Amino acid sequence: MSQEKIKNKKEVKKMGENNLIGILTWIVGIIVALAVGSGMIDNTLSIPGIPEIITAMAGWVVVVGAIMSLVLAIFNK
Repeated sequence: MSQEKIKNKKEVKKMGENNLIGILTWIVGIIVALAVGSGMIDNTLSIPGIPEIITAMAGWVVVVGAIMSLVLAIFNK
């Protein structure tokens, strides 16, 4: 087997590993965003000096953004 073919196989393997890590990182990000957004909505997480209603609205923005990201990723495939 030529050196070029061996090199190409290694590059493809690296791309596959990076893709898997990227997907896992994205899934973890979605889960964290949903957890943080839910905590902000329920006033479990608060931001000192900012009224609760604004924190709750920001929580909804985070949750809706995470869900939109999930839906767009599914339809993009």
